[in-house]
Amino acid sequence: MTRTSVNIEDLRALIADALEAEPGEVTDDAHFSDELDIDSLLMLEISTRVETAFGVPANTVASSGARTLTELHAFVISTLVGEPSAGPVIRPRPLNDPTARLFLFHHAGGSHLLYRGWAEHFPHDWELCLLEAPGRGQLQHVPLIDDGDRLVDYFHTAVTPLLDRPFGFFGHSMGSLIAYQLTRRLDRERRPRPAWLGVSASGAPHAEACTGERPHLMSDKELRRWLRDVGGSTPQLLDNDDVWREFTPLFRNDFTLLDAWAPPHDPEPLPVPLSAFGGRHDTLISEDRLLAWQAFTTQFRGLERYEGGHFYVTNHRQPLAAAITAAMRAAAP
Repeated sequence: MTRTSVNIEDLRALIADALEAEPGEVTDDAHFSDELDIDSLLMLEISTRVETAFGVPANTVASSGARTLTELHAFVISTLVGEPSAGPVIRPRPLNDPTARLFLFHHAGGSHLLYRGWAEHFPHDWELCLLEAPGRGQLQHVPLIDDGDRLVDYFHTAVTPLLDRPFGFFGHSMGSLIAYQLTRRLDRERRPRPAWLGVSASGAPHAEACTGERPHLMSDKELRRWLRDVGGSTPQLLDNDDVWREFTPLFRNDFTLLDAWAPPHDPEPLPVPLSAFGGRHDTLISEDRLLAWQAFTTQFRGLERYEGGHFYVTNHRQPLAAAITAAMRAAAP
């Protein structure tokens, strides 16, 4: 089966076979856990079959959060369409001549799936570029990178050919620090800089140097409890031991990167407009730490806060897209 031949009936038959049921029993909007009685072990079986049939990694499927056949079909299609070359830059809506590009950087332990569905909320002549760090999704065969500077190097190589028109950076949590460091590098090299930089759910660099919880040193039990409290990880990932074992090295790698990251010493403020974003009930990042970003730019555009915790972004796609669009347009020369 080719990557372009995926249709919902193929997935319906696959799920029905795993359930030993008739395809007609797997309706488009039947909730997996409530109506089809799919538990975590069955979901792992379905994920493995999806990987075999369509080439979408089982660990990505299992952690996707898809709850119905319609959602699973949309996830598989978006993954295959978005990753034709299995590279670090995923473009859900490729354009030959976009007026602008927005690069989105994901959080620790995450992937480009954080930004699934965002493209539809941005101007149609903008191209969204979702950055994928090694060791996840279609890049699971690429060795993990546990050093911030090397990850910046990796993304620098990936994005350089795409900086031929106005562009912006937006990062969430760990992604904020990577986006900031990449902006500093482009500025230092006198290459095109982002017209605007957005940082979300991340304290400014000097604040990140503070000692606190160190998730990569926690026991498995402690780490799972901590991730459950913070949010952002699906029950399929945290409740299933087999799926958890797949993802544990990824979490520990990314949290090691953050813990070892050395903030720049007295950096010059960036000549780039910068906006900060956060959740009002984020227990990890306080308002003061978000406001501290104003010392790192000559053009601080303020802080916007939304209802929710550290992963408030998952519930505010449309208003966030509107805020980002407005900020980038205001920053345009």
